[in-house]
Parts: sequence; C-alpha cells; structure tokens
Amino acid sequence: MCRLLGYLGPRVQLHQLLYQPQHSLIVQSYQPREMTAGLLNADGFGLGWYHPDKHEEPPYIYKNTVPIWTDINLPHLSRYVDSPCLLGYVRSATPPLAVDFSNCQPFSYRQILFVHNGFIHNFRTSLYRPIRDSLSDEIYQLIQGSTDSEHIFALVMQQLYQSPELDLASALTQALKYLTQLAHNYQVYFSANIILSDGHQIVASRYANRSPVPSLYWLQDNLNYPEALIIVSEPIFEGKWQSCPENTIITRGKTFEVEFSSVS
Repeated sequence: MCRLLGYLGPRVQLHQLLYQPQHSLIVQSYQPREMTAGLLNADGFGLGWYHPDKHEEPPYIYKNTVPIWTDINLPHLSRYVDSPCLLGYVRSATPPLAVDFSNCQPFSYRQILFVHNGFIHNFRTSLYRPIRDSLSDEIYQLIQGSTDSEHIFALVMQQLYQSPELDLASALTQALKYLTQLAHNYQVYFSANIILSDGHQIVASRYANRSPVPSLYWLQDNLNYPEALIIVSEPIFEGKWQSCPENTIITRGKTFEVEFSSVS
C-alpha cells in the first residue's frame, strides 16, 4: 500500500512538506504506521506540482524508481521548488507489477494530476480487460504501464472525456461507482484512496468495496500552514488531523470550504 500527500494553499517550499515533518513522507517510506498491506514503500516515488503563477500550464513531475530516501537529488530539488499545489506518493508495488518508470505515479493528463493508494485484487486476471474495453481510443492511449492505479486513472479521465461538463469530484465519483459495479460483476475487491488536482482544487477519496478501508486524513488551517488543506495517508506532524469518512469524496476549491460527498 502506497502513502499519499496532497497540498493546496499558499505557496510552500517542497522541502518543508517532504523533509521537515517528524513523520514525513520520507519517514513513511521506511517506517509507515497504518498500512494494511506490506511493510515498506521502497518501490519508487513521485511528486507533481504546479507553477505558482501559471496554473493553466501542465504540472511538473519528478519521479524515480529507487526508494525516496536514496535519491541524492531530491533534497536539493525540494529546496528549489515551491508551489501552491502539490501531490506526492511513495510506492509499495503490488506483486507482480514491475518497478519501472511507466508504473510510477503521479499520472497526469493535461492539467490533471493523480495519485492512488490501493489495489484491485488479482487485477491482471479480473478487471484488466473489462476496464480497457470500457475506454475510448483516446483515453486507452494514455495508459503506458501495467498498474491497476493507472487503469483507475483512465476510468476517471474517461468520465471527463465523455462528459466534459463534469467537475473533478463528479468524475471521480462516477468512476468509483463504475469500478464498484465491475468489481461486483467479477467478484473481486479493491480499494481506492485517490488524490486528484488541476492546480485550482484538490479532490480525494477514501474508498473500498470491503473493509478495511485504508487510512486517509485531512487538516486545514494549521498554525504553520494557514489557509491550506493537507491530505495524507498518515499524519505527518502533530495537529488536529481528522480522519476522512469511509467511502467519501473530500473536495476543496477556490472557496476554501472543505466539502464531503458520499460515493453511493
């Protein structure tokens, strides 16, 4: 199970979120506390962020297949980068999926960034073909790797492709509903803790079609991060973190209001 991080708020230095917290994403890569499967997140990592003044540009992405604590370039890069919106993850690969760049998150399409913590049980022999068969040619071509995560991302993008008027929260909701129906038809289980962003808003889900649902927390307007929303798999520092309700979408846009909606 991977560990996720999402941030939306005033510009922040990447180093401040990655290295300074006591239980940062770096620490969670080798000493996670709340994983429901696996022991380490040593199968690569990825970061995506938006230009502070050019939100309409595609996001920037940095990823690697080595454990995050071994990347000698990241401490320097993280002091250089600052952004009002960023996503990150450390990976625990689901066997037998390969550890390579094509399987490394974040996944992106145009302005949208996506990270996922979870899995589809027996993905290659269960929902791999049904998901692909449901995609348009354009969205099908987005898939470069072999992970269940990227196929879930494709399902979200398919919702936006066929209904461009949808917002991100609605697209994610519809994708999860469709995935739930597929999983029911093929009698498999899955979990889908997801964080999405277009640089202006952040949308996340804490969702699974059976227990246990992986952990996900949110924190807003912390003293050290005023007017910011942070979403994480595990709290990264002491604070008034709140557990996201199970099977729920959490959204924050330009209004700074955190909204919840049920996936039902």
